Amino acid sequence: MLSDEERARVGTIYKQVSPFTARKLGAALVARNAAAHLEGALADKPGGWRPLVYCWRGGQRSGSFALILGQIGWRVETLVGGYKTWRGLVVREVYDTPVRPKVVVLDGNTGSAKTDILNLLPGFGVQVIDLEGLARHRGSLFGNIGPQPSQKAFEGALALALAGLDPARPVVVEAESSKIGNCRLPPEIWKAMVAAPRVAIAAPHAVRAEYLARAYGNLTADAGRLAATVDLMRPMQPVEVIEGWQTLAGAGDYVTLADSLMERHYDPRYTKHRARMAVPMVEVTADDLSPAALPGVAARVAEAVRGLAGV
Repeated sequence: MLSDEERARVGTIYKQVSPFTARKLGAALVARNAAAHLEGALADKPGGWRPLVYCWRGGQRSGSFALILGQIGWRVETLVGGYKTWRGLVVREVYDTPVRPKVVVLDGNTGSAKTDILNLLPGFGVQVIDLEGLARHRGSLFGNIGPQPSQKAFEGALALALAGLDPARPVVVEAESSKIGNCRLPPEIWKAMVAAPRVAIAAPHAVRAEYLARAYGNLTADAGRLAATVDLMRPMQPVEVIEGWQTLAGAGDYVTLADSLMERHYDPRYTKHRARMAVPMVEVTADDLSPAALPGVAARVAEAVRGLAGV
């Protein structure tokens, strides 16, 4: 409810003038800012909206704003202890507490529809955490899908997801590097993923290329963005390879582009990474990754997960 500048101003008056004068100024600022929120960001909120209000320590500012919202008719709650307490709970969950359920990693080369299959698994009784969904990034140079959350916001969402898991049942996460875009995986979940058994989806090259061309339609629809993304790979590939990819992109031959990207860049890196692993791995073959075929693949993955986890 108060900007950093306003909070500093109130704090200075509290110390140098009097608490009463500071509270009076704070009330005036909160009332003014509340009006701006109600006429702006909150103007279209329906009667059933249930806001959670908090400030740094959960004191008078959040209480005052919550009172105003409650008088309007919204079912408002405040966060006891404020953001400082909430952040402490997040840190304890993602930095200090081992992941409670047994972790199983869903693996597979680029284009094996891991994210789509992951999000189908709850329908087969398997609990999951969609790390890429929380990070709002697909985990590669081509994976930018919009503004990512801050590291602290990512950790907060991850803490809620972890706290909601049933520790008696395995949880499946997609194979990732230690960073998803700009979001770093906290050490406890990363440690669990490195040691976890894996279910790997094995699909033919051509099937994966067709899947990628379909799944990344939002990227291929923007020729400038696609060309700029391909250019990001210049430090990793010879000039002639980059130019060949740019020619394919410019011609709209996205299936051939995806096939070449996998062959020259992504598949060798996945193979090298797996060679360093010494964890149990079960392979699930998938000769079709069309939307109609994915539920069947997900059913076989769910069966493999239960077998690895012994449930």
